[in-house]
Order: sequence, then C-alpha cells, then structure tokens
Amino acid sequence: MVKRRDPVLEQNKTIVTLADFLTAYNKSSPEGFPRATAAVLRKFQAVHPTLFKHGDNWSIEKHRKKLMDWLPSYQNA
Repeated sequence: MVKRRDPVLEQNKTIVTLADFLTAYNKSSPEGFPRATAAVLRKFQAVHPTLFKHGDNWSIEKHRKKLMDWLPSYQNA
C-alpha cells in the first residue's frame, strides 16, 4: 500500500518563524476568535517556556491549540 503525502499535515508540522506562525494562526482561527499579535505571541512564549526549549521555533501542530486555549484568558486578564 502506498502512503499518500498529506500536504496539510506537513505544513502543520513545519517549524516556522513567529511571523509565519502569526499569519497562519490568524488565517486559520475561527471567525470571532481573538486574533494574535507578535506581542501576544511573545507573552505566550514567556508564560510557556517549556514549549520553546529549542529557541524561537513555532509549529501549528505544537502551538496552535495551546495558544487558542490560553488566548481568551490572557485577553480577559
């Protein structure tokens, strides 16, 4: 059986810069959901240092869900 390439999965696993993550995150977030900014992402990094053990590396797979869970509480603080 030939395993098919999944471009969406590959994109989600790709390590990207903060700017690229920011663009992808805001583009894929549900309508009405709080949008992220570079400043918000830096605050998220400071609050969750264990997610960034290897420097300023972002991936949709690793960070999107955690950011979505955290963002409303941050914006309401």
